[in-house]
Amino acid sequence: MAKITGNYEVMVVFSTKAGDEATASLVARFKDMIEANATNAEVDEWGKRKLAYDINYESEGYYVVYTFESKPDFPAELSRVLNITDGVLRSIVITK
Repeated sequence: MAKITGNYEVMVVFSTKAGDEATASLVARFKDMIEANATNAEVDEWGKRKLAYDINYESEGYYVVYTFESKPDFPAELSRVLNITDGVLRSIVITK
């Protein structure tokens, strides 16, 4: 039986309130999580950008796009972890 995998893309907006070190730590944490559960993982850091509207009284966020290939159950778990992590303002997981 062949492995069923899909291509996914995750965009995350991290809070910049805690400082650059905390933001870099979160970026690395999710990169490590993706690399442990997926293949062909890539990270595209867009950097600090002004938000279209304030989220939790913050006017800017640190944007990161992760792309990877994995089994269908991993993106749901990744989305769950992103939603409960402090320092993540917004995130979305899509199938490419």
